[in-house]
Amino acid sequence: MTTALRRLRNYIDGEFRDAADGRTTEVVNPATGEPYATAPLSGSEDVDAAMAAAEAAFPAWRDLIPAERQKVLLKIADRFEERAEELIAAESENCGKPIALVRSEEIPPMVDQIRFFAGAARMLEGRSAGEYMDGFTSIIRREPVGVCAQVAPWNYPMMMAVWKFAPALAAGNTVVIKPSDTTPASTVLIADIIGSVLDELGHPRGVFNVVCGDRETGRLMVEHRVPAMASITGSVRAGMQVAESASKDLKRVHLELGGKAPVVVFEDTDIAKAVEDIATAGYFNAGQDCTAATRVLVQESIHDEFVAALAKAASETKTGAVDDEGVLYGPLNNANQLKQVKGFIERLPAHAKIEAGGEQVGEKGYFFAPTVVSGLKQDDEIVQQEVFGPVITVQSFTDEKQAVEWANGVEYALASSVWTKDHARAMRMSKVLDFGCVWINTHIPLVAEMPHGGFKKSGYGKDLSAYGFDDYTRIKHVMTSLDG
Repeated sequence: MTTALRRLRNYIDGEFRDAADGRTTEVVNPATGEPYATAPLSGSEDVDAAMAAAEAAFPAWRDLIPAERQKVLLKIADRFEERAEELIAAESENCGKPIALVRSEEIPPMVDQIRFFAGAARMLEGRSAGEYMDGFTSIIRREPVGVCAQVAPWNYPMMMAVWKFAPALAAGNTVVIKPSDTTPASTVLIADIIGSVLDELGHPRGVFNVVCGDRETGRLMVEHRVPAMASITGSVRAGMQVAESASKDLKRVHLELGGKAPVVVFEDTDIAKAVEDIATAGYFNAGQDCTAATRVLVQESIHDEFVAALAKAASETKTGAVDDEGVLYGPLNNANQLKQVKGFIERLPAHAKIEAGGEQVGEKGYFFAPTVVSGLKQDDEIVQQEVFGPVITVQSFTDEKQAVEWANGVEYALASSVWTKDHARAMRMSKVLDFGCVWINTHIPLVAEMPHGGFKKSGYGKDLSAYGFDDYTRIKHVMTSLDG
């Protein structure tokens, strides 16, 4: 006997709809490897409909005073709390994530982030009006950019949707968002939540729309004539494709792409504390995090002791089913990602040594053991390329100069961390590390008030913070004659 698959649908202009041509794709639970739902495989007709709805809703939403948009976002945050268990269940099934961790580590920050941007809606800062030419007064208007085409990833589908829609809506834009084809369930539920709030408060139904689909669907969204801005969180390859597509009609582009965060550990570090924190920051969410602490550089005098302690921590780190106790992370998101992680391990050079893990775990699902690899060189593939799995690499450096050279010696530049008791050294390192974030004696904490975004091939634009809000606005100069 087969169990009927749940049917997920697009959300367009306040209505849940199947794809216009009826095409669907199966959605697999990565903890079991079995399909649990179908989702629309949307085409041009669906994208056209969503964009038309967002375009029609934009003038009324744009013209609301900020306090009214704030009311909507605050009610959305309240509704997230009220329906938290539904969101947790959807995200756990989406990603195979441990239920307890979704409840404690994702719901509270998401609610906080929505409320932050609700406040940001009323803080439209600009330079003061003034006379910069005799007889004329200049003022600055900060306006929404228009319809935003947004593409969210599969590693944090629910939270990344929040990072996208909250600042966009707060600034007065309307949204068409596409979740990953492997993780649409929580975004469809978010559409139900936001749609109900918009209806209750009497706002246009097309303010927020969800279109499910694959890469082709995303391409259709980015190349569509309506959006003024395209925002994507994803791979470097996907980001480059979006930037190229958007360039054809000069859309604004917001890219949060890959990472290869260096974790620079100096000899004066408290090894036990550093290992505990780094292991958590490296293995959390199965290492499927652009900021994950997966590239460790350790000063040679403490290298062996550090590696031994990290290997022990890896052996004590637990992965497993969504309701298992003491689990730090669940499976990799999909079969292709499991294959990619395995490939990095299979292609390790002869001089590398697997200190812990290195293999798939269990007979079903896409679980991979917490892994430590030592003996690596700077130009090794696993050092240079993003693994996006529960794999921590370790290199040994001699001095601060070499640590900086190796830390910066990758194409990514999203996040980094420095571990030392020497304040002056920490300040020197924070200055020269070429990354959008530098943590000192910690790794991975994020707050709504501070920006998240990188340099180089990690993309451009900021999520979170007032800077993230600014990315969804445009600046207009208005000059008036004082002659009357």
